[in-house]
Parts: sequence; C-alpha cells; structure tokens
Amino acid sequence: MKQDVKVPAVGESITSGVIVAWLKHTGDQVAEGENLFELETDKAVLEIPAPAAGMLEVLVDEGTEVEIGQTVAALDTEAGAASPAQAPPEGAPAQASPESPPVEVPEPKVSEPPVPVEREQVPSVPAPASQPAPAPVAPKPVAPPPAPATTSPAPALSAQAPESRHTERVRMSAIRRKTAERLVMAKQTAAYLTTFNDIDMEKVMNIRKQYKADFEKEHGIKIGFMSFFVKACCLALKEYPGVNAMVDGEDILYNHFYDIGVAISIERGLVVPIIKDANKLHFAEIEAAIADLAKRAQNKQLAPDELTGGTFTITNGGVFGSLMSTPIPAYPQSAILGMHTIRKRPVVVDDQIVIRPMMYVALSYDHRVIDGREAVSFLVRVKEYIESPDKLLLEL
Repeated sequence: MKQDVKVPAVGESITSGVIVAWLKHTGDQVAEGENLFELETDKAVLEIPAPAAGMLEVLVDEGTEVEIGQTVAALDTEAGAASPAQAPPEGAPAQASPESPPVEVPEPKVSEPPVPVEREQVPSVPAPASQPAPAPVAPKPVAPPPAPATTSPAPALSAQAPESRHTERVRMSAIRRKTAERLVMAKQTAAYLTTFNDIDMEKVMNIRKQYKADFEKEHGIKIGFMSFFVKACCLALKEYPGVNAMVDGEDILYNHFYDIGVAISIERGLVVPIIKDANKLHFAEIEAAIADLAKRAQNKQLAPDELTGGTFTITNGGVFGSLMSTPIPAYPQSAILGMHTIRKRPVVVDDQIVIRPMMYVALSYDHRVIDGREAVSFLVRVKEYIESPDKLLLEL
C-alpha cells in the first residue's frame, strides 16, 4: 500500500515553497516522523517529517517550487512494515537481533594511497659484451602497468596557472527573495529617516561582569546585552506609542502589546523571529527565548508563525563589527533599533575626559507615523535606561 507524501500547511499566509534538499532518497527505508526533505518558504526553512514508515519514492526534484498540498513523494508502507534485513549467507553468524536494522560496516580509512602490486624490476642497462647474454626469463603475469603519472610526481600546475575569470549564477533563496521584496516595498512605500545617539555601556558591562556566574548558575543561561535593550525598548515604547504603531491604508494602528523581533543572520539570509509579549518577561526569560530562537533558526526548526506579527525590531550589527548603520524597518513595522559594536572612546563626564566603552545606536523610523521629536525622545529614553540600569531593573 502506498501513501502520498504531501507538502503540509506550514503557516496561515504561506501557499508555496521550494524543496531545497531531500534528506532521504528513493529506495530508502524511513521511519514515521523521520525528516524527509527541507522546505524553504518565504519566512523559514523547515524540515518536513514522514507521515508514515515505508520505502520512499521521490517524485519531485530538488529546487522545485511546490504548492501546499502537492504530492512530492510516496511511501510503500508494506515495504516499511517488512523487515529490510536480508537473510545471512549460509555459515555466517546470526544477527544479534532480528529487529535491529542491518548495520553497514564502513571501509577502513586509509591515510596513504594504496601500494601498487609488486613486480620484478628488469634492469634497463644491457649486459656487458664479454659475458654471454643470459637466457630469457619468462615474465610473471602481472596486471597492466600503471600510467607514468602514478610513478612520477605530477607538476604543480594549479600553483602556476593564473586565476581564471568566471561568473557564478546562484538562484536567490526564497527567504532572500522575500526579504528583498519587502525591503524594496518598504523603501518605495514609507518615508524613512534615521536618528543616532551613543550609549555609555560601562554600568551594564559591570553588572554583567559582577553577576555573570550567579546569573548563569541560577538560570542556566548567560546574560547578554540584548535582554537589556529589549527591556529598555519595551519601556520606551510604552511612553512613545507611535514607535510601536504602523500604517494601514489611511489609518494608523497603535499596538498596545510589545512583540519584539530580534534579527538573526543564518546561511540563507536574515530571519526575524518574534519574542511575544516581551514586556512581560524577566531578563532570564528574554535571554532563554533569544537563545532558543537563534538555535532553532540555525537548525531550520522555526515555525512560520514565529516569524510574523512583530511590532518593533532590534538588530545587532555589532556582532559583525559594525560601528554605525541605518537599518530598514521590517515592513509594515514603523521603526527598528540598530545596535553596534562597543569601542572605548574618550568622552567628557563631569567636565573630565575619561575613557568609556561606547556604543552607537540608530533608530530608523517611518516619518509618516513618527515625528522627529518622538523618534529622538524614544532613542534618548533607551539611552537613559541602558546608562541607568537600576531604573531599568525597577522599571521606573
């Protein structure tokens, strides 16, 4: 009996995807729940499991765009129910357990090239004229001699050949194509501006250094900078609700909840998973949520619903060394905060020049919704919370 393998529904707004890789191939025996292929949608790359056990027959090639509900493979469930193990040859030892799958013993790894078959070396120098020529000796039957290239080192042509000029064409991933579409739409639709400020990170860094071990021991996770900025932004968004709003036609939607997107870079592009109701979470809960989302983003385990519905986004280009940037909000959101690398710089504090660890921050915002005064005030408030983490911790 055969069972169809169909592309499952993976999100409310997702109608298609691309099969980027088959994890199992035609003829493979698969178990129910074992991942069969990777499906790339415009929001995430997901691993799709087998709906039943059986022998797989692949019907759609890698790189094919498929619709939700389309049949892409078949499973022979009767073959899956039968034991795939073959009877051992006569005289061979019995298997340890008839239920155990057959184990293929890999060939031992060879660190050196195999030694060629030995043969007698015939001298190439003729015998002296004063001695009778030796009787010919019948040569032993040997395999055909290897090509001369195997007995003499090959010339290092690759080291001498000039580097070739070439162009490689690679199709955009679905995630990158959708990101590109949204960025172009955002630039064409919204009126973006960016305002900058810098933040003295000394107090936050001292807190992390002082309580790092205790925090990790208590909560089982390290404390980072992102949780401070998430908390600071949630508090500032309450004071400046326009930064948490978005345009919908001729209306402005003011969101009275705080779903914060955290930009994460993965191999196939940029994803922005959402921390729901981030304002209700403590520092450890925020750190745990970020770590979980980042891990599952890298392992292609994020659900599309975890990538939609954010009201505000934070991106940290500082992890790559960025000193300053002008990030683009995740459309239809109206604003995004950009964090950057921390560098020690001379600054004036109480009329004294001191060295402090400073971070530039940027707020890009849609001027249709957010006035300059509101944007600047929001960013100054975030700066105040980070530079006075006691207020942040007490939510004052």
